Amino acid sequence: MNLLYTIGFTKKSAAQFFSLLQTNGVTHVADVRLNNTGQLAGYTKANDLAFFLGLVGIQYQHWRAFAPIKQILAAYRADGDFEAYSARYRELIVQRHAVGKLPAGMFSSRTVCLLCSEPTADRCHRRLASELICRAVPRLQVRHL
Repeated sequence: MNLLYTIGFTKKSAAQFFSLLQTNGVTHVADVRLNNTGQLAGYTKANDLAFFLGLVGIQYQHWRAFAPIKQILAAYRADGDFEAYSARYRELIVQRHAVGKLPAGMFSSRTVCLLCSEPTADRCHRRLASELICRAVPRLQVRHL
């Protein structure tokens, strides 16, 4: 069995964030945020995060194919309907063929962690992305950090 982790940086100090990744043996952080360069990203701004992760031996990539689009996010912010958001997000990922574009063997040769901002995965697209990936990759299980 291989593991796919997910993590949100909000409400975590840099020490907590990097410790969780290291303690769980993460070797590859896959950023699934739409905006990974904004001021609110703090220590997880794309270029800074790639640098910090490199210091602890973890690779960084921005998986844009798994990021939501502005329209889906705006609708969710306006109506708060997570079920509708989930359906729109899943449809988007299927349209993009995002799961099929992942490199073969990605999860057998690396310990991947999907990164987003939400503090918990329950109402975050990283959970939805991890579920879609797990359906396509045999013997892959998710753990939310």
